[in-house]
Amino acid sequence: MTETEVGGFAGGASDVPAATTGGGDQSPWPGPTAQERLGILRRTRSVAVVGASDNPARASYFVATYLLSTTPYEVFFVNPRIREVLGHRVYPTLADLPTAPDLVDVFRAHDALPGVLQETIDVGARTLWLQLGLRHEQVARDGEAAGLEVVMDRCLKIEHARFHGGLHLAGFDTGVISSRRRHA
Repeated sequence: MTETEVGGFAGGASDVPAATTGGGDQSPWPGPTAQERLGILRRTRSVAVVGASDNPARASYFVATYLLSTTPYEVFFVNPRIREVLGHRVYPTLADLPTAPDLVDVFRAHDALPGVLQETIDVGARTLWLQLGLRHEQVARDGEAAGLEVVMDRCLKIEHARFHGGLHLAGFDTGVISSRRRHA
């Protein structure tokens, strides 16, 4: 099954500028297929959002809102600089969470990714998910070598919505556009 058949959208990873790939990597890391990403989302029960923000204009805030309102996931927030997001406690590090999350969703700068990978491994999470615009080939390879599932340059909210029929929540697939003519 192709990505288009599964979710109606193909592309993403190859559109990222080479400067964000982590330097001297030899070949592009392929990442999980659409079917594999769907499997990750189905197995996930808890998500830690690393780099969570209390600023409604930030992507992490928008994703947090979606995760809390639309998914069955237990959601944790990680950021040492703030105390609360959307009425939920924010933890300084992954190690401070009350339980190990299944998936770590990352909104951090490229240079911070190796450290986030190590924290993810240390807490025993299963999946490292790097949000749109984040690619780090060495982190992906090291994560897989440590037994993690790794997703790069994909939005958790978009992926969840596309597989669960919720893209309309963001203004997509609303049914407004149709090939049928309107009758006056």
